[in-house]
Amino acid sequence: MTTARKSLIDTANTRYYHCMARCVRRAFLCGKDAFSGKNYEHRREWVVDRLKELSGVFAIEVCAYAVMSNHYHVVVFINRESGESWDTKAVLQRWTRLFTGPLLVQRFLSGVSLDKAELMRVEEFAEEYRSRLLDISWFMRCLNEHLAREAN
Repeated sequence: MTTARKSLIDTANTRYYHCMARCVRRAFLCGKDAFSGKNYEHRREWVVDRLKELSGVFAIEVCAYAVMSNHYHVVVFINRESGESWDTKAVLQRWTRLFTGPLLVQRFLSGVSLDKAELMRVEEFAEEYRSRLLDISWFMRCLNEHLAREAN
C-alpha cells in the first residue's frame, strides 16, 4: 500500500528527493505508441519546459530528470535557506507567476496603498505561499496538472 508523501518527507534531515510520476491505462507521455501509431515525442519538451519554469518559481532545484515513454523521474533539492530569505513581495511575485492570487495580493503587488489590516492579511498569504513554494507536493502538483491539461 502506498504512503502519503507528507509521511515520507522530512525536510529537516533530508533535502534531496527522487520523485516520479507515471501515466495510466497504457497512455503515452512521450515517444511513439506502437499500438496506435501516434507519436507523442513533442510532449518531452513540455516536461522540460515546465521543470525549468517551476524551478525558477519554487525554492526547489532540479538536480536531474529523465523523461521516459510513460513516466518521468526528477531528483530535487529543497533550498530552504533561499525560500526563507525571500521578502513578502518576492514570495507573492513568485506565486503569482503560477496563480492569479487574491485581489488583495494583486493590489499589493501593483503598489496600491493598503491599511494595516490588509497588510497583515497580505503577510498571511505570503507565509502560506512561502510554505507551498518549499513543498515538493505543490511542486509535483504544478508539474503534473500542467502536463495533464496540455495532454487532454
